[in-house]
Amino acid sequence: MFIDPRYLLFVGPAILLGLWAQWRVKSTYAQARQVPAGMTGAMAARRVLDAAGLTSVRIEEVAGELTDHYDPRDKVLRLSQEVYESSSIAAVGIAAHEAGHALQDAHRYALMSLRNAIVPAANFGSGLGVGILILGAMMHAPTLVMVGIIMFSSVVVFQLVNLPVEFDASARAKVQLVDQGIIHPKELPWVNSVLDAAAWTYVAGTLQSVMVLLYYVSRFTGGDRRD
Repeated sequence: MFIDPRYLLFVGPAILLGLWAQWRVKSTYAQARQVPAGMTGAMAARRVLDAAGLTSVRIEEVAGELTDHYDPRDKVLRLSQEVYESSSIAAVGIAAHEAGHALQDAHRYALMSLRNAIVPAANFGSGLGVGILILGAMMHAPTLVMVGIIMFSSVVVFQLVNLPVEFDASARAKVQLVDQGIIHPKELPWVNSVLDAAAWTYVAGTLQSVMVLLYYVSRFTGGDRRD
């Protein structure tokens, strides 16, 4: 299968950054899960939510590893089994981060509201947009190519908006972990290492989507439009 060298030139560095970020997440998570905490991830999330008056937000256990997320539609915080049940610094840090998203939702954090609004378009653009773009290129149809690029642009917009949302959730988590007495301030560096490592995965994902878009623009709308 032929791969355009220009694609590797555009996207290769972002892919390498993503691989490094994934390795760092696993490495720091493995280390921080060995550091005990005074409660489980589920208990930590519950304390953060209750302290903010979000007693109606449910906490559920879900399958998988690092599948933790907050669902703003159902007002449910879902934690992976390891995070839900473990009494480690890694678990309470991740759980508090997800609880931070619930706080954003409750406080009507503007960027989170914008991110949620963009999700349908981003899901649509990440699949169908690329297909339309490639079809337009094969058919030598500039209009279709442009439609595909515009649709894929929604993915980039989502990633750019999502980045500060994730950073803000981590910042809220760190404050709450200390304020609610879940961790001692001296343990904060461990939480920082876990959440900062996770942040790099978002940075890598954002960079990759931006570079893929730039490749498409360069490849299909530039002077060189060879098949």
